[in-house]
Amino acid sequence: MRQVGSVESQTLCDVFTTHRRSLIGVAERITGCRHHAEDVVQDAFLKLLGAESTSSIRAKAGYMMMVVRNLAIDHYRRKGMESRLLVAEEEGQTVSTPEAASPESVNVNRQLLQTLESALADLPERTRYAFEMHRIHGHSQKDIAATLGVSPTLVNFMIRDALIHCRKTMKRIDPLS
Repeated sequence: MRQVGSVESQTLCDVFTTHRRSLIGVAERITGCRHHAEDVVQDAFLKLLGAESTSSIRAKAGYMMMVVRNLAIDHYRRKGMESRLLVAEEEGQTVSTPEAASPESVNVNRQLLQTLESALADLPERTRYAFEMHRIHGHSQKDIAATLGVSPTLVNFMIRDALIHCRKTMKRIDPLS
C-alpha cells in the first residue's frame, strides 16, 4: 500500500487498515468470492483516496462500508449480466457456419426467403415499409411514424399486421413452423 502524506488520506488509510477484514467480509457476502471481494475493497479504497476531500466525512468507517457495499452490488450485477450475455466457448463451437451448410439446407432457406419476399410484396406499400424499417433496419416506431406522417400506434398496428400476414404465409408452406 502506498503512503500518502496528507493527514486526511492518512486517516483514511488508518480506517481502511483497521476495518479491512470486515470490509472484505461484506463484499464477499455479496459477490460470493473472496478474490472479487478483495478487488472491490481495493477499488473502494482507491475511489475514496482519489476523492477531493474525505475530511468532511464524520464516520469514515461507515462511509467506507457503504461504498464497498455499493461497489460489490455493482460488481455482482455486472457479473450476472455478463453471464447472461456471454456464453461458454464450447457453445459457440456448435453454431453452424454458412460454409458448413448443406446444399439442401441452402436451397430450403432460399425458398423460404422467396416465400417471405412474396408475402411482403402482397402487403400495402406503407405497411411493408413500416415492417421493413422496424424489423430489418431497426428504426423506432416513432421515427417511422414521423416519416410516414401517421401515429406511432398506427405504425405498431401495421407492423403487427405484416407479421401476422408473414406468419400465415409461412404456415401455408410449412405447417410445422
